[in-house]
Amino acid sequence: MRGDLTQGPILRTLLTFSIPTLISNLLQTLNGTINSIWVGRLIGESALAATANANIVMFLLFAAVFGFGMATTVKVGQYFGARDVDAARRTFGTGTGFCGLMAIAAGLLGWFFSPHLLQLLGTPEASRAEALAYLRVTFVSMPFGTMSMMIAMGLRGAGDSTTPLRSMIITVLLDVCFNPLLIRGFGPIPALGIAGSALSTALANVVGVSFMIWRVYGHDLPLRLRGHELGYLWPSGRDLGYVIGKGLPMGAQMLVMSAAGLIMIGLVNHEGMIAAAAYGASLQLWNYLQMPAFAIGSAVSAMVAQNIGAG
Repeated sequence: MRGDLTQGPILRTLLTFSIPTLISNLLQTLNGTINSIWVGRLIGESALAATANANIVMFLLFAAVFGFGMATTVKVGQYFGARDVDAARRTFGTGTGFCGLMAIAAGLLGWFFSPHLLQLLGTPEASRAEALAYLRVTFVSMPFGTMSMMIAMGLRGAGDSTTPLRSMIITVLLDVCFNPLLIRGFGPIPALGIAGSALSTALANVVGVSFMIWRVYGHDLPLRLRGHELGYLWPSGRDLGYVIGKGLPMGAQMLVMSAAGLIMIGLVNHEGMIAAAAYGASLQLWNYLQMPAFAIGSAVSAMVAQNIGAG
């Protein structure tokens, strides 16, 4: 069966599965670095400080989603290892639907409460307007980013790490191309400034998640939902209890890290706009250091889950 991680030498299977995940993480982090360069060069330090503040807020929100996503990945892997594809689809649908609803609610609330969040963080006045524009566009696009994360994690639970990689390649290429065009404008495209950078990422995510959906259905991958199975997207029953029960502790670990990041950015903001911009740039380096651990951890989680399911 495609995506079977229970067969073959453990080390070879682990490396074969984790390398595409590592490359995906590398591309995602590289994309953030390139976007920071575009923003810093085309707009200036105030915009770079604005993105640092906005990204910390979004990392906090995605940390919660990450916990539920990991719980979904583990359960999908267990069912997939047990060859119970329908149960894997049910769990995948529940996790994706639940996180999608959460993302829509968070996006709506975030749009209205963005000014208060930035004030709470002590965002420098010189970059507050830009941070607000960037953060609001990012909140609106949050459902697409969440769907992309959940589908990718579900596919990895089913032993497929190449489809998320292909999606990430498309997303990064589009984002890198769209960023300068939407920031500065080109021909009939108006100059949107820092909001254009956020919109660029949003559009790239829409295309990326659309590619994954097309791939799932076009190649009839195991997690595709058809007919009555589409009802699995409505969160309910034992699967929802598992996703929440296991996802909350996993997400709590990320939330603690995110809360520390919020405290740090709040302290740095008191030092002024230049310090906030420098801190935002340094965060990009920290992301590179974490990549191998995240990739190996994701691969091990999927492999262990499938082997537990297989008995």
